[in-house]
Amino acid sequence: MSRVLLADDSPHAQRMGERILREEGFEVVSVTDGETAFLRLEDVDPDVILADAYLPTRSGFDLCRHVKTQQKFKHIRVILTAGMLEPFDPAEATRAGADGVLRKPFEASAVVTTIKEMVEAAQFARGLFGEHMVSQRVAVDEAIAHAVAEERAKPPEIDPERIRAAITLALDASLPRMIDEITERVLVALGH
Repeated sequence: MSRVLLADDSPHAQRMGERILREEGFEVVSVTDGETAFLRLEDVDPDVILADAYLPTRSGFDLCRHVKTQQKFKHIRVILTAGMLEPFDPAEATRAGADGVLRKPFEASAVVTTIKEMVEAAQFARGLFGEHMVSQRVAVDEAIAHAVAEERAKPPEIDPERIRAAITLALDASLPRMIDEITERVLVALGH
């Protein structure tokens, strides 16, 4: 189940956000200030953060900047919210690294559409930066190390064709993963 961290000091905005998101099947964890949002990041491990830009203690802008500069949070997408009558600078949201902006009061269809897109991007990025990608890289490194060890265990006579064959086998084994990883990184960099 996709998890959303909803950070808003307005009880009404929290209730509305929770109702809209839970009806769509999202797990929602709500907090009322920026400091608590910072503290809950690790244990909540959300796909998306929906944060009021002007939270008490630490702003949504601060939260967004923090998330975007931490490797362990690379998958998280951040949507900043602000009331219709609040002065809000979209350029500041962009500088903070926000993935989207929503105005309050929430319009259910806009929230759902935005969150679903962000969850898909977050889950894609979670796979890209997650543990299984690290294990794939380790498997490639092990295959190469094995090929090198086999060659080193042989008599000092070096057969360039055997080395070429071992490298070819290692590359053949790792090439599809490398192509997938590079493609995913390019797509993430392009914001897809």
